[in-house]
Amino acid sequence: MTYILALDQGTTSSRAILFDREGSICGVAQKEFAQHFPKPGWVEHDPMEIWSSQVSVASEVLSRHSVPPSQVVAIGITNQRETTVLWDRKTGRPLHNALVWQDRRTADFCSKMRTSHGPLITEKTGLIPDAYFSASKIAWLLDNVEGARQKAERGELAVGTIDSWLTWRLTSGKLHVTDVSNASRTMLFNLHTMDWDEELLQLFRVPRELLPEVRDSSEVYGETDSELFGKPIPVAGMAGDQQSALFGQMCVEKGLSKSTYGTGCFMLLNIGDKPIPSKNRLLTTVAWRQGGKTQYALEGSVFIGGAVVQWLRDGLKIIEAASDVEALARTENDNGGVYLVPAFAGLGAPHWDQFARGTMVGLTRGTTSGHIARAALEGIAFQVADVLDAMQADSDLQLKELRVDGGACKNDLLMQTQADILGLPIVRPEVTETTALGAAYLAGLAVGYWKDLSEVASQWKAERRFEPQIGETERADQRAKWKRALQRAGGWEEEES
Repeated sequence: MTYILALDQGTTSSRAILFDREGSICGVAQKEFAQHFPKPGWVEHDPMEIWSSQVSVASEVLSRHSVPPSQVVAIGITNQRETTVLWDRKTGRPLHNALVWQDRRTADFCSKMRTSHGPLITEKTGLIPDAYFSASKIAWLLDNVEGARQKAERGELAVGTIDSWLTWRLTSGKLHVTDVSNASRTMLFNLHTMDWDEELLQLFRVPRELLPEVRDSSEVYGETDSELFGKPIPVAGMAGDQQSALFGQMCVEKGLSKSTYGTGCFMLLNIGDKPIPSKNRLLTTVAWRQGGKTQYALEGSVFIGGAVVQWLRDGLKIIEAASDVEALARTENDNGGVYLVPAFAGLGAPHWDQFARGTMVGLTRGTTSGHIARAALEGIAFQVADVLDAMQADSDLQLKELRVDGGACKNDLLMQTQADILGLPIVRPEVTETTALGAAYLAGLAVGYWKDLSEVASQWKAERRFEPQIGETERADQRAKWKRALQRAGGWEEEES
């Protein structure tokens, strides 16, 4: 028996999942790590804790299921995107905590960049200048960590997203690489030349020598250090978490789409082999490159998805566990007129309001925790609906269904609410760990574990379909009220200052 080991490095936890040749899960290990909030709007991770948690769960899943390293034919990596690490090439030690994709410390800088160079950046990268992406994070690290810029100019430092950091550590510093999907999230990568863009590097004052080599999403990059697992294992697949989920959902044809419900909420639509510039404030991104052939996607990124449930648990303390939210929401038949805009870190696509803040409207003396729980779930679904509207307008494609994955897709009430608000069927697959599965497929295809794309595509199966249960009039009324709530959330921090 042989396996593919997927390393799924997420925003709040590191996981390792073993997949067999049928694409079935044979073992999972997971470990949460600390979130650091040094100032309002600042979000950091300890890169060494990310590494230690990731390598420990990889070892744990092998030992727990009595799988010797000789039976692991390849490792695939999928990762939280945009999160940025700066480290010393000689010592391998980070110079600062990682700046997480949610971090807003460079929002003012990006607002100025949007005004002065917005069209140029969007034309080259498919992205809208925002603190979300890596370029401004790299610039901040170089300018605010003592001696960093001088060391960088001397070629002593390396910078990368989490895929690069993990590969560096797995290979004991032999490889400094990234794949095209992660590179396309930095705001430094040109979608048309498929390389780092010299003009953007100068604009953000990022030395090219810092950056990793850009490779395909499915190829053998190198092998792990033999001391890690007892024998070298090929590292052969790499993709940012959302692109990996798109691949794991087998949305490999133009017009297929998925939405991942994790800490954030991310919807991607396969648009084929040519990038489409968005007219509706979506992102154009690289989906993957396999066998030298590139696929592109339109993406809408919702910053706060499942994280709003964590807030109900940790902030309001109205539930004890995230899984309790569905039962609490079902204590009420509707939202009682309450609308919750979870703009805790601003609003992503298609609004791109860095200064929006979380807002709850429609509260009365009769409002209950059940109403708030239901409004929180609806707030996730409304954000996805806003993205889907923009996506269909950009692509001239009418979606027939939406495939879903991520932890929150197990919430039946959320999925039914999503179907109702979209007016589309929602399809949940049998294997909902599609982010890890995508990385496994990419790695397995690179080493011949699976013969070709048609073999892995045949493994995708639906577990449940959620059909819309409300009419168009009720749907339109709910969305109109949501838009009113959005207006009240918009620009709050900007107005305050």
